[in-house]
Amino acid sequence: MDYVFAVIVGYAAVLGLVAPYINARSEEYGWLLPPAIAMVAGSILWAGLTWLGFKYEEAYIWAIIMLVMPGVMVLVSTRVAHNRVTKREEKLRR
Repeated sequence: MDYVFAVIVGYAAVLGLVAPYINARSEEYGWLLPPAIAMVAGSILWAGLTWLGFKYEEAYIWAIIMLVMPGVMVLVSTRVAHNRVTKREEKLRR
């Protein structure tokens, strides 16, 4: 179980390094938000899949984690950036 957390954290760090290049509005949030989102999503998903009975040795759990983590990271980061821009524009109109 210890190596699993290290893999999820390492993969989240790699995603965090790539995040500014795949998301157009990366200046709207800090550099730590995308890897934090990816790590939390990966950890929760891993716990859920383990609870559902997936084995660590099977490729299914790893494939699901490796595909869902970047998707959640991009989706949530884009949403955060959009909300910040919207709030800033509302504040400037007043």
